[in-house]
Amino acid sequence: MGKKNKNKKQTDDPNFKTIARNRKARHQYDILDELECGIALQGSEVKSARSGKVSLDEAYGRVQGGEVYLIGCDIAEYPQANLMNHEPKRPRKLLLHRREIRKFAEAAGQNGLTLIPLSMYFKKGIAKVKLATARGRKLHDKREKLKKDTAKQEMRRAMAARQS
Repeated sequence: MGKKNKNKKQTDDPNFKTIARNRKARHQYDILDELECGIALQGSEVKSARSGKVSLDEAYGRVQGGEVYLIGCDIAEYPQANLMNHEPKRPRKLLLHRREIRKFAEAAGQNGLTLIPLSMYFKKGIAKVKLATARGRKLHDKREKLKKDTAKQEMRRAMAARQS
C-alpha cells in the first residue's frame, strides 16, 4: 500500500525546483566533471530567480584569488525591489570547499578547459549551481557527435520494433 517509487526523478521532489538550464553547454562542450555548489545571492536576486528570470547562456566560471566566481549570468532585476535592486550581470561568488576550488583551479588552468554552469536550481530552499569542467568542441566534433547520437537512436528504434 505505501510503496515508494525508486525510479522517481529529482524533478518530482517538492524540495527541488530547476530555475535555468544551459541547453547549449552539452552541445558545445565535452563535459568532463560536474560539481554542485552554492551561490551567494542578494535578496532581490533570489526573488527574481524564484520567478525564473535567469539566463545561463553566456555564463562561465572563473577562479580569482582562491575563489570561484560565476561571470556573465544574467539575473533580471526584480521590479518590486526598486531602490534596493541588484546589477543584472554582476560576478557572483560560488560557494565551494577549498579542496574543490583547488581541483577546479587546476582544471581551469589546463589548456582548453572551461568552467561552465549547466543548471541553476533551488534545493531545499537554497540556490545551487551545477558547475562542470568542460573542453570546447570544434565544429567537426559537434557533427560527429550528432551522427553518433542519430545512429544510436536508430538502433534503439530498430530493436524496439523487433521486440514488439
